[in-house]
Amino acid sequence: MRLRALLLGLVAVGLSAGAIAADPVVIKFSHVVAQDTPKGKAAERFKELAEKYTSGAVKVEVYPNSTLYKDKEEMEALQLGAVQMLAPSLAKFGPLGVREFEAFDLPFIFDNYDALHKVTYGPVGQQLFAKLEPKGIKGLAYWDNGFKSFSANTPIKKPDDLRGKKMRIQSSKVLEEQMRELKSLPQVMAFSEVYQALQTGVVDGTENPISNLYTQKMHEVQKYLTITDHGYLGYAVIVNKKFWDGLPTELRTQLDKAMKESTEYANKIAKEENDQALEMVKKSGKTEVYVPTTEERLAFKTVLVPVHKKMESRIGGDLIKSIYEATSFDPNKL
Repeated sequence: MRLRALLLGLVAVGLSAGAIAADPVVIKFSHVVAQDTPKGKAAERFKELAEKYTSGAVKVEVYPNSTLYKDKEEMEALQLGAVQMLAPSLAKFGPLGVREFEAFDLPFIFDNYDALHKVTYGPVGQQLFAKLEPKGIKGLAYWDNGFKSFSANTPIKKPDDLRGKKMRIQSSKVLEEQMRELKSLPQVMAFSEVYQALQTGVVDGTENPISNLYTQKMHEVQKYLTITDHGYLGYAVIVNKKFWDGLPTELRTQLDKAMKESTEYANKIAKEENDQALEMVKKSGKTEVYVPTTEERLAFKTVLVPVHKKMESRIGGDLIKSIYEATSFDPNKL
């Protein structure tokens, strides 16, 4: 009788016995960078907000730094349902067969964050997400990391300084072409393996937003860093579509709210974190930081913007044109 009275009391305040007994929905959120990077912090913010807004009906387990899956494993794990949420870099969708996302890898296509956000917050970004759904993946948000710069163990002041260098890249045909335009030797490698490869000389250099360079301690094994800001590195927060569509509508609404606020936070701190990381790299005294002149940066731009035209057949000329229109970029005016 006491149990029955208790259950009736719970129903009276809007709770069902089933809701009390039910285990929380678990979202395993795997990513490959450190917890103290912009992505790492944003993942923790999503966990906090998701659990708060669902009153504990959802539990988010965050696995940073490739502790659950490495670069090459995580996408398959998501499609199989072994993990529910990822935040892979946008370059990861090319190998999946959705080549259009490699538009984000095009060098110098975004002049700044304002231009970038016209794409990631706009209709072009949503059109790209729609292309993931036949793969069993749903896109929720774009998270910034930052703009990439080149590092190596020899000075980098002009494009020819990277000639013959073995440069680590993510798996992306666009990035391969970028390095070939510089007469470099592109080396595709998992992010978790880069520090050791730099340390042992397997590769000579790499490209990274500064927060990744610093948190992964790559600056300790790279003597020179040149702030080229030549390319964008961002992430797509994605979920297993079947899992997401199977959630109750109310839970999805609450999780959407948590994701929206986490995205605002992620994109707010991205530039701040990279600026702070740059100061820490300078203070370390291990890496010489060089800021190119306007003319020197233009020399890199002149060499690399032709990659856009070369990649039209792969990415889609119409997509590249729609990005130009959204951002007011004119490749003929360098």
